[in-house]
Amino acid sequence: MSDQAIHSPSAKSTAGGLVAMLYGTVTYLLFLATFLYAIAFVGNLPVPKTIDSGRPEPFIPSLIINVLLLGMFAVQHSVMARPAFKRWWTRVVPPSVERTTYVLFASVALLLLYWQWRPMTGIVWSATDPVAAIVLQTISWIGWTVVLASTFMINHFELFGLRQVLARLLGRELPPAEFKTPMFYKVVRHPIYLGFLLAFWATPTMTVGHLVFAIATTGYILVGIWLEERDLIALFGDQYRRYRQQVSMLIPLPRHKAKVG
Repeated sequence: MSDQAIHSPSAKSTAGGLVAMLYGTVTYLLFLATFLYAIAFVGNLPVPKTIDSGRPEPFIPSLIINVLLLGMFAVQHSVMARPAFKRWWTRVVPPSVERTTYVLFASVALLLLYWQWRPMTGIVWSATDPVAAIVLQTISWIGWTVVLASTFMINHFELFGLRQVLARLLGRELPPAEFKTPMFYKVVRHPIYLGFLLAFWATPTMTVGHLVFAIATTGYILVGIWLEERDLIALFGDQYRRYRQQVSMLIPLPRHKAKVG
C-alpha cells in the first residue's frame, strides 16, 4: 500500500472516526459504572465507599468539603451544558465528541465526590417501622428506575454521546433537534430530575450528610431546570412555552389538557 493511500483524507477520516468511537464507548462505560455506583453510594449498599460509611471527622470541615464537592459538580454540569459554552468549547474539541467530553467531565466530578465525601452520620430521622422502611426504600428504587427509563424515552445514546460518535464514524449528519414529549414527559416536564429527587430523599435513615446531599442536589436541580428551560425556549420558542403551560414541572398535577407532542 502506498503512503498516499495511507495518508489519504478518507483514511484519516476513518481513523478519526474510530478514535472518536472508542473514546465515546469508553466514556459511556465509565458513566454507566459511575451511575450504578451512585445508586449504591446514596443507598448505602455494600460498596467500598457510601454516603454514610467511614469514620466521621469534625463537622464544619466535613460540611465545607462536601459542599465544595457538590458545588464543583453543579458548576461543571451546568456550565458545560450551556449553548454559549458549547459554541466556545467546540472550537477546542470536535463537535462529534463534545457530548462525550461533557459526560467524561461529569463522571470524573462524581468519582471525586465519591472518593472525597466526608460522612456526617448524625441521625435526622430513622424509620423504625419495617413497613415504612420498605416503602421508603421502594420509592427510592422507583426514583432510580424513572431516571434511567426517562433517558431512553428521549434518546439515551445521544444524551450520553454515543450517537454522535457513531454518526462521526459513519460520516453522517445528525438531524436537527426535535421537540417531543414521550410517555413520562406528557405528565411532568422533567421526569429525570423527579426521579433523582425521589431517589435522594426517600431513605429509611436520613443522616446529616445525606440531608446535606439531598438539599444541595435539590437546589441544583431547581437552578438547572431554570437554566435548561431558558435554553429550550430559545430553541423551540412558543412550542415549549405552550408545553410549560400544559404540563407540570416536577409534580404530576392536572393542567390544561392539550396536545403537546
